[in-house]
Amino acid sequence: MDIKILCPQWGYEHAEVIAFMDKIKLAGYHGIDTWVPQDKTEKNALYDYLQREQMHIVAHQHEADGSTFQKFRASFRRNLNTCAEMEPIIINSHTGRDYFTFQQNLDLIDTALEFTAKTGIEVAHETHRGRLGYCPQMIADFFDQRSDMRITADFSHWVCVTESMLENFADTVNIAIKRSIHIHSRVGFEEGPQIADPAAPEWQYAVNNFLKWWDQIITANTQAGRKVFTITTEFGPEPYMPKVPLSNTPMVDQFKINCYMKDLLSNRYNIHSPIAT
Repeated sequence: MDIKILCPQWGYEHAEVIAFMDKIKLAGYHGIDTWVPQDKTEKNALYDYLQREQMHIVAHQHEADGSTFQKFRASFRRNLNTCAEMEPIIINSHTGRDYFTFQQNLDLIDTALEFTAKTGIEVAHETHRGRLGYCPQMIADFFDQRSDMRITADFSHWVCVTESMLENFADTVNIAIKRSIHIHSRVGFEEGPQIADPAAPEWQYAVNNFLKWWDQIITANTQAGRKVFTITTEFGPEPYMPKVPLSNTPMVDQFKINCYMKDLLSNRYNIHSPIAT
């Protein structure tokens, strides 16, 4: 299985997109995990860069909205189609709302499955707070109803919501592992969705728990015959990134932490850098 490691644009929203692509290419990333630019010129420039440099994209659907559920679903469908224009490996989706009814969120899963049937592009529903998969208790019923539902494993949200390392949710976690087709490799802890520094000794208990889950996801996808698998090093900026008290200074550098995770995972899974050596 060919594993691609992607860099999030999150935290660099105001950087010029081509300059940022040059930055992540030089750092040894295979591509980017990002939303589709609204500006047509910027969108075309990003698409051309990806094609020219043979880099990859996981397109991000997070903007669906509407004053009624019907409007929300229509917005969701439009956003998926917009994401498809970038020819992504998959679409990572912030799907639904935690306050929608079960049936409403199920309708959105079905909308995504219909989209995949038409386009061939898989939609991975991110396990994100505020969305339909915000905790293991809630997502289990969706797994029961839709055997072809696939997810982005961002278990940093689950450990925060449940205030645990998911010890009491082994059955659901095992199903989630088998349904995961994309990883957001941010490490959370019992009281928050992002540890301060994955290299720090005091956080190794959390890092090791997440590595165990990621190992199992890689194994499951290898055994399933998936040809390409994507991982995004998704340590984020503030407010996810803690700051030094009484200052606006982040405790650590976001890009350096994500590069640390890239190197850690590359060594662990024998992933080759796209940079010629």
